[in-house]
Amino acid sequence: MAAHTVHTSQGSYAPHAAYGCTEPHEHYAPYVPHEGGAAPAPPARQVIARRVNRALHPVNARLDEHLPTDHKLSKVYRVGAGLTGLLLVVFGILGLVDRIGFFDTGGDTVLALNTNGALSVLSICIGGLLFAGMLVGGTFASTLNIVLGVLFIASGFVNLALLDTGLNFLAFRIQNVLFSFVVGVMLMWFGMYGRVGSALPHDNPYWRARHPEEAAREQRARGRVLPAGARSS
Repeated sequence: MAAHTVHTSQGSYAPHAAYGCTEPHEHYAPYVPHEGGAAPAPPARQVIARRVNRALHPVNARLDEHLPTDHKLSKVYRVGAGLTGLLLVVFGILGLVDRIGFFDTGGDTVLALNTNGALSVLSICIGGLLFAGMLVGGTFASTLNIVLGVLFIASGFVNLALLDTGLNFLAFRIQNVLFSFVVGVMLMWFGMYGRVGSALPHDNPYWRARHPEEAAREQRARGRVLPAGARSS
């Protein structure tokens, strides 16, 4: 294949072998990028760093950074944590008032649930933790509800396996197992509300955190839209 010489103001250049030239030459043709071509791929190190950062911080958003503290999402998280915490604290206090043995499995009931001193104290501690989540609100309350919800469901399965064994130190009965499942599902629903889903609104802080580039474009587009009063003037 014959070399094609490119004439410029600085002299003549023969194309390089990478452009299809197989004959020896002394000069390389300068590379001229074509308009409309594909954008160069980012370096592998940059891609890996971006993926690692996204894996470590799947949702880098706090409600108090994006929305008012009284936003409806924060209210849902607070209400869920507060109501569940109140229920657990009342259950635990009633168990302690009845002076049930700490590891007693004799069948003492409170609010139709079997209990003992250990379960009462544990219920009060978890209820207090949920009250703390209610006071903090925002993403902390959401995450706390989800984590405790998962733990309640896991506790239901574990204690279901221990019902008729000597390791049933919390005096669980089948009604306690069902209660643990119900509370776990309820806490997870409160925690995931407005945070998990495929159809989140674009003003949702979690959606903006997962799609920062698209959120930035929409923000710039909204900034270019003139208010109605400015158009009419």
